[in-house]
Amino acid sequence: MLKNTEEFREPTVSTQPIFEGKIISLQVDTVRLPDGNTATREIVRHPGAAAVLALIDDKMLVVEQYRKPMEKFQVEIPAGKLDAGEDPMAAAARELEEETGYRAGKLRPLSAFYTSPGFADEKLYVYIAEELTLGESRPDEDEYLNVSAITFDEAQQYIREERISDAKTVLAVYAWHIYRLTGEI
Repeated sequence: MLKNTEEFREPTVSTQPIFEGKIISLQVDTVRLPDGNTATREIVRHPGAAAVLALIDDKMLVVEQYRKPMEKFQVEIPAGKLDAGEDPMAAAARELEEETGYRAGKLRPLSAFYTSPGFADEKLYVYIAEELTLGESRPDEDEYLNVSAITFDEAQQYIREERISDAKTVLAVYAWHIYRLTGEI
């Protein structure tokens, strides 16, 4: 059993806004430590995001795009940030269609996790898309994507090559692996 860790809570003494951007904001909080001393915490605020594991004929829909922070192309499952007040499942449906052109007749939650809890509050919701029908893609005006459907073997190879190296897509590949073994996710 876990110990009561409430005694380790860090109450905020003050907050200094540093940057307010289109997607994220940055603040520096001064916190009170359990021993009475203070420390600073750099915190990135993010509205959250939603992603979709979509399988068609035992292939996973992915998008490949250039990721400036890493200075390389990445293969990822469709995903995007939540708009203010947007339901994560609605965002997942929107992003799937915008990025790939596919609509999901049904979405089921797979997982939700914090991407980097040491410094950011971004929570990412991952859904499984079912009953897919092809429509028309409508990527954002600053989004340049290659859409494809990859095999499980290709996904594993892309992980080894670090063409897939983001947590949401790695999680999706492992969930797909479980599905292939058990028939259930």
